[in-house]
Parts: sequence; C-alpha cells; structure tokens
Amino acid sequence: MARGWESKDVEAQVAEAEPRKAPSDRNEKSAEQLHREQTVRDLKLSRVRIANDFANATNPNHKKSLEAALAHLDKKIAENS
Repeated sequence: MARGWESKDVEAQVAEAEPRKAPSDRNEKSAEQLHREQTVRDLKLSRVRIANDFANATNPNHKKSLEAALAHLDKKIAENS
C-alpha cells in the first residue's frame, strides 16, 4: 500500500512540475536577442576596464585615448540596447 501512495505522490509532483515549465517557454529569447544581450554585457565589461584604466592614467595622451574609447563604447552600448 505504501508503494501506491508513493507512486501517486510522484505522479502528482510530475503533474505540478509540467505547468511550471510552460511559462518559461513563452519567455525564451531568440538567438539574436541572446547575442545582442551578450554583446552589451561584453561592451559594459570593456567599459568598466577602460574606466578603471582611465582613473589610473597619468599621461594626458593616454587619458585622451581612453576617453575616446569610452565614448566609442558608450555609443556601441546605446546602439545595441
């Protein structure tokens, strides 16, 4: 008799889990969306690195170059967001 209850319990758990999967199917993103999100994450990481380099830079020419890089990354992030 215990086995009957266990199998019913497992059956109920499986039945409960299936409806939970359905909403996630609707939220799946296309390959293009995933690629765009990954690109934005990469650009933001690059921006953080360059901003840190800029904060530590002492050479005016190097700072100017880093400012240009930050402006370029900001533009790319805006385009892909």
